[in-house]
Amino acid sequence: MSLQGVDQAVGQTSLFSEDALGLMNLAQSAKWAAEYTRRDISVSNISYLVQYGRIKRHGANGSTLINRDELKAYFDAANREQDWKSKLGDDLNWRLSFDEYREKERTKHVHRLHPYKGKYIPQLVEYFLDDHTDEFKTKVYFKPGDIVLDPFSGSGTTLVQANELGIHAIGIDVSQFNCMISNIKVEKHDTRSLAEALYDLTSKLGDFSKSRNRNIQQFDDELSSKLAKFNAENFPSPDYRRKVAQGIIEESSYAPQKEAVLLSEYHRLVEKHQVKIEQDTDGSFLDKWLLQPIRDEVDLILDEINGIKNPSIRNVMSLVLSRTVRSCRATTHADLGTLKEPVTTTYYCKKHGKMCKPLFTINNWWKRYAADTLNRLNEFSRLRTESMQHCVTGDSRSIDLTESLSKTNYHLADKVHNDKIKGIFSSPPYVGLIDYHEQHAYAYEMFRLERDDALEIGPLFNGQGLKARHSYVTGVANVLQNAKQYLQPNYDVFLVANDKYDLYPAIAEQAGMEIVNQFKRPVLCRVEKDRSNAYSETIFHMKEC
Repeated sequence: MSLQGVDQAVGQTSLFSEDALGLMNLAQSAKWAAEYTRRDISVSNISYLVQYGRIKRHGANGSTLINRDELKAYFDAANREQDWKSKLGDDLNWRLSFDEYREKERTKHVHRLHPYKGKYIPQLVEYFLDDHTDEFKTKVYFKPGDIVLDPFSGSGTTLVQANELGIHAIGIDVSQFNCMISNIKVEKHDTRSLAEALYDLTSKLGDFSKSRNRNIQQFDDELSSKLAKFNAENFPSPDYRRKVAQGIIEESSYAPQKEAVLLSEYHRLVEKHQVKIEQDTDGSFLDKWLLQPIRDEVDLILDEINGIKNPSIRNVMSLVLSRTVRSCRATTHADLGTLKEPVTTTYYCKKHGKMCKPLFTINNWWKRYAADTLNRLNEFSRLRTESMQHCVTGDSRSIDLTESLSKTNYHLADKVHNDKIKGIFSSPPYVGLIDYHEQHAYAYEMFRLERDDALEIGPLFNGQGLKARHSYVTGVANVLQNAKQYLQPNYDVFLVANDKYDLYPAIAEQAGMEIVNQFKRPVLCRVEKDRSNAYSETIFHMKEC
């Protein structure tokens, strides 16, 4: 019977209208799945999927009904699993792909308060820290009340998830801004007072735009109108992309011609409204990458934030401003992750297949991120436990952890002294991949934070050569050695890495540890990467030799 025939049969025998609800009983589900997958699928197979939560059970009064779309999604994922294993090996642990989670769940609550390159998803942390029952998980490593350490804290994913689970957590990071992000996420905030302060500052920004930046607003409105009309005429969607794909339009010659036409109109509008677009100097990051109208608004917000006495409100608003500035830098949409050259005029955008323009005001992004931040803080406040978390700034290779903690969180320092740390869950930086200070250069400049780029382990500016790899091995091993003095006997260390240079056996040996297990997981959602290529990372489980 064809797939269409099975669908018709299901529709005839079900008591429910599949057009309306998409529901099937177990027998119908097994029959449909067998036809769809071309495999022998029994009722018992479907029951197993329901029993272990692979697919959701619908129905009432004891009946079990399956949603066809959900069943299809499950088998599509299973096919994807086989495809990835054929490329990366049968030792791939698909359970750790967390394929079932949507983006909203992978970036839940405070995890998306600020962009950060190189962070792992919270579900991975939760899997190893949580003591919940899982048929694939044979051992519990941490329990509520334990302390976990993340010596490469980054944006604080481990700390946040530890809080959700009632586990105390300590983060260490050489970057002041990273520690700022982490601590804002895990601290308690008076969101009512924060909302009032954000509303007041947003009003001041709006008043500023209407008065001092009035010409800019009029210029931007007229340019946006011209741009919309120009794109409708010259880059209609989806016809334009279709013609490019079919070779009817040669993008490399067509786009520059149209770009020149619009650029002439752009300069006419600049002259008409007498607006200043570029700053007088490009000596600093903010000078170079912010247009003058953006800089004026940023300076206004920054002056207001510096005058706020409440440190919690001041820090959160600083994070909102940092997130806003990142989105309002003078760059193309395609180069937001890796800046190339400042963009000060209209331009052809290959990402969107039309003409685009730089931003001339932060208003919309500021409002959007202010509201989003409040929502995420409120969401996390309903989930958080009374466990303690804090991130300290320092070099994990040499930091005196209890002394540093005692200056900022005495209770957590005392607990470390008395109980010791149960283990580590962390993701060390990858060799020659990211400059961790430089990715937030705008924040360091705005908030006058000290940079310690030279203390980074495996930074991009050191490359990936033999010397860089040797330095990396020594650096990570020294971090583990320094941490051992604070760890309980029989500790567990979990390090997440894509070890393409096979460095972690040497790291374990130098640290006086041994790798007792490895979990190879597929990474399905890579930020600002080519997602079409299969990619994996390994969670190395280490213990004392």
